[in-house]
Amino acid sequence: MKTYSIALLPGDGIGNAVTEAAWDVLQAAAKASDFALEGTFFPWSCDFYKQTGAMMPSDGIETLRRFDAILLGAVGWPAEVPDSVSLHGLLLPIRKAFTQYANIRPHRLLPGVSGPLKSSAFDIVCIRENTEGEYSGAGGRIHQGTLNEVAIETSIFTWKGVERILRFGFEQARARNGRLASVTKSNAQRYSMVFWDEITQMLASEYSDIEVTSYHVDAMAARMVMAPETLDVVVASNLFGDILTDLGAAIQGGLGFAASANINPDRTAPSMFEPVHGSAPDIAHLGIANPIAAIWSGAMMLDHLGEKSAAQRIMAAIEATTGAGIGTIPGNHTTQTITKSVLQTIA
Repeated sequence: MKTYSIALLPGDGIGNAVTEAAWDVLQAAAKASDFALEGTFFPWSCDFYKQTGAMMPSDGIETLRRFDAILLGAVGWPAEVPDSVSLHGLLLPIRKAFTQYANIRPHRLLPGVSGPLKSSAFDIVCIRENTEGEYSGAGGRIHQGTLNEVAIETSIFTWKGVERILRFGFEQARARNGRLASVTKSNAQRYSMVFWDEITQMLASEYSDIEVTSYHVDAMAARMVMAPETLDVVVASNLFGDILTDLGAAIQGGLGFAASANINPDRTAPSMFEPVHGSAPDIAHLGIANPIAAIWSGAMMLDHLGEKSAAQRIMAAIEATTGAGIGTIPGNHTTQTITKSVLQTIA
């Protein structure tokens, strides 16, 4: 029997509850599909930071490198640890060290879920560049605390980084419906975003079977609200992709349904899978966190590992659960109730 080693990083807040739920579902799907998952728990979190002064140990990256995949819950507890510390201490270093340059976020309405839009017939995959761009971390501050203070944040776009994420997007479009939307703001950002547009057009000539459209990010935000059914694969930079995918989560019914995958397409290091709802401190101890985004992220993990039938089994169980009206409205069902429904369907 094939066994996969999974690093479990529940993190903070509701991350603990939804990771536990996802892991139970993953184990059930693995058992039903005749393979095994071996999980190793790591307590790296804001609590860990308060105890040690670091979000993870100095050898954390090398520790994670030996795993087949990483399942992350949520990172952040801003009342006690600034988000700039928690993000740059755990999530971003993992993405960059393991070259997880493709962040994939699916946006569609699950059965029984009512979104805020008139249209429900959309199925969008947003692909966000995940390792450079606006989140490169290049910059600094001088004369802090004075009226002469200067803060500089420099976006870094490399040919390699832009080409590989666009090429990944083109391949996804080829595997889906043959349409790709490339998102920039090249009318205002005439260096980095014009650079992105030029590489898009270069690749478009290579992928002549793909219908390519370039959008400014503000126009894309409007299109996701007014005509989401016209979109298929959307590719954007780190910042633009981050913002647009939260909008995508909103139109698909909320952050409780927002799954994601941080992919190393070359498979030279583990990929990481996580819901994007954050740690939600306001409901962290109420037992009402929706685990569907985490479970969906787990299905994406199994798909990436090549266990496609098990991934499909989980997605069918999620859809049966929401189709029965369970987990479709925030707070109406407990984490345990939603998880139990998914597990019963898998069994």
